[in-house]
Amino acid sequence: MSTTSVIAGEVGRASSNVSLRTLMAEPVFKLGLVVAGDADVLDRDIAWVHSSDLGDPTPWLEPGQLLLTDGMQFTGEMSDELADRRADEYVRRLSARGVLALGFATGIIHADIPQRLVDACDRHGFTLLEVGERTPFIGIIRFVADAVAAARVASLEWSLAAQRAVARAALRPDGLTAILAELGQQLGCWVALYDALGNRVTTRTREPVPEGVEAAVAEVLRRGSRAGLHLADGAEGATLLTLGRRGELRGILAVGSSVPLDHAEHDLVSSVIGLASIALEQHSALDLARRQLRSGLLELLLSGDRAVAERTAQRLWGPLPPDPIRVAVVDIPEGELGFLSELDVQAAAHGGKLFFAEQDERIVIVSSDADTGLWDAVVGRHGLSGGVSARTSWERLRDGLAEAERARASAGETPRLVRYEALAEQGLLGLLSASGGEVLANRLLEPLGGLGAEARAVHVTTARVWLEANCVTDQAAGRLGIHRQTLRARIGTLESLLDLDLSRFGDRAELWSALQLADG
Repeated sequence: MSTTSVIAGEVGRASSNVSLRTLMAEPVFKLGLVVAGDADVLDRDIAWVHSSDLGDPTPWLEPGQLLLTDGMQFTGEMSDELADRRADEYVRRLSARGVLALGFATGIIHADIPQRLVDACDRHGFTLLEVGERTPFIGIIRFVADAVAAARVASLEWSLAAQRAVARAALRPDGLTAILAELGQQLGCWVALYDALGNRVTTRTREPVPEGVEAAVAEVLRRGSRAGLHLADGAEGATLLTLGRRGELRGILAVGSSVPLDHAEHDLVSSVIGLASIALEQHSALDLARRQLRSGLLELLLSGDRAVAERTAQRLWGPLPPDPIRVAVVDIPEGELGFLSELDVQAAAHGGKLFFAEQDERIVIVSSDADTGLWDAVVGRHGLSGGVSARTSWERLRDGLAEAERARASAGETPRLVRYEALAEQGLLGLLSASGGEVLANRLLEPLGGLGAEARAVHVTTARVWLEANCVTDQAAGRLGIHRQTLRARIGTLESLLDLDLSRFGDRAELWSALQLADG
C-alpha cells in the first residue's frame, strides 16, 4: 500500500477534536482495542492520520499521529528470532517518535495481528488497535480530515472575533488597560504587564499571577534582548513577550498558559503587543518634550529661580524632593535611553522623591537623602559611572552639583558611583586628585625627565626625604647617606629645572603636593 496522509495543519490547540475513543465509537470503522498504552491515550486528540507499510516510517511521522498499516512489512521468510527483533524495533521506534497508536488491518494480508507485534506493543506500553472487516483507511483519514477542517474554521472565526473585540477595547478611554483586560477575557487566563523596571502595571486579572513570574521577567529585562519565552511549570506556565526594541525594552507582557500559545492565540497576543507598542511610541515625541522641559527646569533651579521651577514641576510631575537632598551626576553613552526610561518609571512611581534632567551628555539626578535607593541600583544595572554629592539643600544646589562632578571625576572609566564623602575622607589631596590634580603635578615635574630616568629618580627621592625632614639639610643628608653640599646641589638643580624658590614655604608646599599626586 502506498504512503498517504492527512495533516491536521497549523490550528494549534484546536487540533482535530477527534480521539481514539471517538473513532472506536464509530461502528463503521470496526476498530477494536488490542493493547492499551498510557491511561489517557484513548482520549488525546489525534494530530493527523498516516498510513504506511514501510519497515521504518518514522522519518515521515510526527508526535500525536495515528499510524495505519496492512502489515506488509511483517511478511517474508525469516527466522523467528529475526522476526521478533524486527517487530520489537518497529514498535520501539514508533513509541520513541511519539506516535499515538498503531492501527493494524486484518483480513487483507494477515488474518490476525501477528502475536510477536502484540507482544512488542505490550512490552513498550504502546497502544495497538485492530482495524477489522477490511475497513478502508481512506474512511478514517477523511473522518479526521473533516474534523481538522472544522477545527481550523472554528479557530479562524475565534481569531477574527477576538481581534475585533481587542480593537474595540483599544477605543475605550482607559486604552491599554482595556486591551489587556480583553486579552485575558478572550484567552481565559491571567494577563500581566510589567514596566521597564519589572514592576507590574496595575490591571484586572481573572486569576492570581503565579509566584516566580516576576523573577523570570527580571531576568529577561536584565538581558535586554527581545524575546518570546514559555515557562513550562505545570498548570502555572506562562508566555513572556517583550515590548520595545533591543536595548530599549519598554516592558514585558506575561500571559498565563500551561502550554505554549497556539497560532491563533499568538496572533492575538501579537496584535495586543502591536497596539501597546504603538501607544508607547506615540508618546516618544511627548517624552522628548518632557526631557527638554526637565533640562529647562534644572537651569532655572541652578540660577536660583526656584519658585517658577517648583510650580512647573508641581503641575507636571509633582513636588520636588524635600531637603536634605543629594545630587548625582551620571555619564550616559549616546543612545542609552533604557536608563532614562527606568528613571522615568521610578519618578512616576515615587512622585516627589526623585527629579532628573539631562545636561550636556550627562544626567543630573536629585533625590531626598533617604531616597537614593530609587536610582543608585538603576545606575549599577546599566554599568554607568557617576558621582554623588554630600547632603545639601536646594539653596546650595550649584555647590552640590560641583561636589557630584568632583566625585564623578574620581571614578574614571570604572562603572561605579563615588560619593563625595569618600573624597573628603582623603582630605585636600583627595579633592585635588578628583579635580585632575595628577595632570598638573605631572606637568610640574615634567622638566625632570631631561635628567634621564636614573638621575630623575635620585632627585625625586632627594626632594621627598628633604621635605619629610622639614627641609633640614644635615638631617636629610644623613638619611640619604650623602654630603650636605651634594644635597644642596640637588636642591639647586630642582629649583632651576622646576622654576621654584624652595626657600619659600609656598613653593615647598607646591613641590610636596606635586610629588604626592604625580604618577609614579
